[in-house]
Amino acid sequence: YLSTEPAALPVCDHYAGSESLIRKSLEVQRTLGPVFDVTADCEDGAAIGEEARHAGMVAELLNSSENAHDRMGVRIHDPRHRSWHTDLELLIGAAGDRIAYITIPKVDVVADVERVLHAIDDVAAQHGVRREIPVQVLIETHGALRAAADIAALPRVECLCFGLMDYVSAFGGAIPSDAISSPAQFEHPLVRRAKAEVAVAAHAWGNTTL
Repeated sequence: YLSTEPAALPVCDHYAGSESLIRKSLEVQRTLGPVFDVTADCEDGAAIGEEARHAGMVAELLNSSENAHDRMGVRIHDPRHRSWHTDLELLIGAAGDRIAYITIPKVDVVADVERVLHAIDDVAAQHGVRREIPVQVLIETHGALRAAADIAALPRVECLCFGLMDYVSAFGGAIPSDAISSPAQFEHPLVRRAKAEVAVAAHAWGNTTL
């Protein structure tokens, strides 16, 4: 066990799914500077059947001059979705040197994260990408919350992100829907507990929390 200083990351991570919103977010980032990250969403942003096309568009933007500060990351599909590995092949194959980080959603156990980490490294090696691409993990399921400390302990994980909407949905109505907005998202005891556990896990292993 070795506690380290958290990674120095912008305090805000802005998700954008459509091409127009990603471009607009990058435009604002160019204007303000790298004070926030832009996460291009290949999970919820891609229409069904258009996953590969969407990932290809994101890769083009990663490589473009619009990504002026190299603070553009990507959220891939979850490890149980048919497109998660294709996302990696298209994104790393075309833009592996410019991806700021890869966000992994909807994990349930440490093995889910490890599986994606191995795939990232394999795809990177196949395409001659020599850097270790940082990874951020969304904690948004019951299983992920139970495993948060073990996920945070993985050396490649730089950040744990709390996925409020999917976490609330996982309770099947036991947490009311108004807990996805203020003030309940800061006051409901189950949401506050989850945020506290994610923060403790992250800080214990030198990660950042979002």
